[in-house]
Amino acid sequence: MTAPKGKYAWTATVGEKGQIVIPKQARDIFEIKPGDTLLLLGDEERGIAIPPKGAFAELFGVAFRGKDGEED
Repeated sequence: MTAPKGKYAWTATVGEKGQIVIPKQARDIFEIKPGDTLLLLGDEERGIAIPPKGAFAELFGVAFRGKDGEED
């Protein structure tokens, strides 16, 4: 089965300390470097997602936006 362009799937093994290693191809594609902080989002029904690094700014922008759509 061939994945659609821009879509990927990898596997990772969880170690004894609960750590996972992000595959090199994924680190290269998403420019993940040592020391980067990643955001993990969890949904008990849908699983865990790791959004792109820039998602922090977008997430906080949405969280701190007032009711009228402007920052407080």
